[in-house]
Amino acid sequence: MKDPREARLRLLRSANIGPVTYRQLTARYGNAEAALEALPMLAARGGGRAPAIADIGVVRREIARVEKLGARHLFLDDPDYPLLLAELESAPPALILRGRLELTRRTCVAMVGARNASAAACRFARQLALGLAERDVTVVSGLARGVDTASHVGSLAGGTVGVIASGIDIAFPPENADLQERVAREGLLVAEQPPGTEPLARFFPSRNRIIAGLAMGTVVVEAAPRSGSLITARIAAEAGREVMAVPGSPLDPRAQGCNLLIREGATLVQSVDDILEAIRPIDPRAVRSPVHRFEGPPPEDATDADRRAVAALLGPVPVAVDELIRQSGLAPAVVQTALLELELAGRLERHAGGRVSLA
Repeated sequence: MKDPREARLRLLRSANIGPVTYRQLTARYGNAEAALEALPMLAARGGGRAPAIADIGVVRREIARVEKLGARHLFLDDPDYPLLLAELESAPPALILRGRLELTRRTCVAMVGARNASAAACRFARQLALGLAERDVTVVSGLARGVDTASHVGSLAGGTVGVIASGIDIAFPPENADLQERVAREGLLVAEQPPGTEPLARFFPSRNRIIAGLAMGTVVVEAAPRSGSLITARIAAEAGREVMAVPGSPLDPRAQGCNLLIREGATLVQSVDDILEAIRPIDPRAVRSPVHRFEGPPPEDATDADRRAVAALLGPVPVAVDELIRQSGLAPAVVQTALLELELAGRLERHAGGRVSLA
């Protein structure tokens, strides 16, 4: 009997296949095997060569390595996949996990902040995390220096989730290796990248979307105006989750991001009660059930004229897909098909917020 993980991972690890594309392909063709067979045809329609498909040997070695590490793969259509994370359009098609997955079924709050956080901010983050854990709230963070570390330390005894930008077998920063191992043993460690993957800069925004996606709200403790913490807050806001921030001195550059968030409408946080009051109106039971099999709108093939019309509207500046639909006058399913074909041909790049541009 074939291992169902193999085809899914081959599709996911193939060139030009991102989370949105994976989801569209499996919705269109019903399963990963059929989607793999369709890749050459779709790429040809988009004006390019078929993307390089991941070697079956590489995928099997990944599965064996994950199992040897005491971890497991969790796929988007699995009934155990975290409900809130599944709501994101860019939800990871596969996660690699070590630890207690049941922690994601509790109320989750993300806590993020500066790597070079002040001692006062780290102390406050640790106190907030401890208070949340004592109320049976799972704290989600990114195992970085500063606020992330303090958040995990404060909530470790009550249950914490660490989301990393590397493979699940690599600790970053190195000084957090012991903490990362404790999170894996006593809480839950989450990775999107295959084992052995180094924590490259481009993986951190992807890591941030998982942190925000797992939680009902995100608390920013200390952050500069241009920082990964504010990216996490933006992702949370776009997903309809609560954004909260701890105010700080206007004289401290590390507090400017938090003060900016509060000025823009984020909930001001001074205590655990402030956090619980902010997320209480969000009923996790209102979240729709996860999709246990891939479903989607009936596929509509794009004609050559449709493809030319969509491609003509694209450029190097990212534009919202909704805007392409409005300006082209084509059916949404036709536009999505044309974009899918262009992406598989290596001619399209997807950006945050449902935007696309020419590659």
